[in-house]
Amino acid sequence: MTHPPTPLRVVQWATGTIGGYALRSVHAHPGLELAGVRVHSPAKVGRDAGEIAGTAPIGVAAIGTLDEVLALRPDCVLYMPLAFDADEVCALLAAGSNVVTTCGLFHHPASTEPALRERVAAACAAGGSTLHSTGSSPGFITEAVPLVLTSLQRELTGLVIDEYADLSRRDSPELLFDVMGFGRERTAVNEFLAPHMAGSFGPSLRLLGDAVGLPLDDVVAHAELATARGEVRIAAGTIPAGTVAAQRITVSGMRGGAELVGFRATWYCTRDLATDWRLGDTGWHVSVRGDAPMEVDIRFAVPLERMAAVSPAFTANRAVNVVAAVCAAEPGIRSSVELPQIIPRLG
Repeated sequence: MTHPPTPLRVVQWATGTIGGYALRSVHAHPGLELAGVRVHSPAKVGRDAGEIAGTAPIGVAAIGTLDEVLALRPDCVLYMPLAFDADEVCALLAAGSNVVTTCGLFHHPASTEPALRERVAAACAAGGSTLHSTGSSPGFITEAVPLVLTSLQRELTGLVIDEYADLSRRDSPELLFDVMGFGRERTAVNEFLAPHMAGSFGPSLRLLGDAVGLPLDDVVAHAELATARGEVRIAAGTIPAGTVAAQRITVSGMRGGAELVGFRATWYCTRDLATDWRLGDTGWHVSVRGDAPMEVDIRFAVPLERMAAVSPAFTANRAVNVVAAVCAAEPGIRSSVELPQIIPRLG
């Protein structure tokens, strides 16, 4: 990839865990210029972006409105709020700013809700701009890695991605207990797990099937729960005996009545479960069944106590590294298959 002669001007939209990491990465990137930072908290407006991101001041004051972002006329907006707002994104695209987002609605454009897809595509056409969804999971592990591994195949009978996360040292009580439902009775855990995961990971599986010429017939998902044998103390609090201590959600891309590609997330707070599950170390395992079969492990080489600090890099850096490719792409909603291999510019 040839690098642009001048730095690409980037606005960081939102400064949460992922957004704050992306902000720092953009500021340090040799090919990008941090043109602005959009925040949602009135208390952050006007503050130096470096201060918000936990670094030394960098001379960029945070702004709080869409109009202020549009006035900056950035080449690209890294759009990372908690929820996707079509009005905001379409305004950015129609004004000519490309958008890279970690909101995972566009991994497989054909699977995106038609009205939303058509609206965003029209905004891209009006502004001559491009939108791309990315991340680590879904994204890197469900698209970039499988596409590389299948490049060695001439036959493919199955590809399954296992994601493992040991959450015992994650000091996030609200996330683990209130959102994910650990420490509750089986019947109290939200039933949205399977459909939510199908919506999040199904598009990547469909993208993969389409890319290799084996389109999927359907995507199905199911969730399993495992309970703790005894009371468990974790960093976030206490999980009583007999309550949910592990979750396994499987998303299967079906073709010809059998699973062709799949994603299986196993998240656990203890290994002492009442159910005999295989619990891998935090990271990913990819199993490829074909005429060049492979078993590939990707492990996060940091202590569990540091995972909360390090894990944002896995999502934020992919988004930062893809900015140049998105800015150079043809206008429209572009998937991983339509962009070139993402090579980071590190110096």
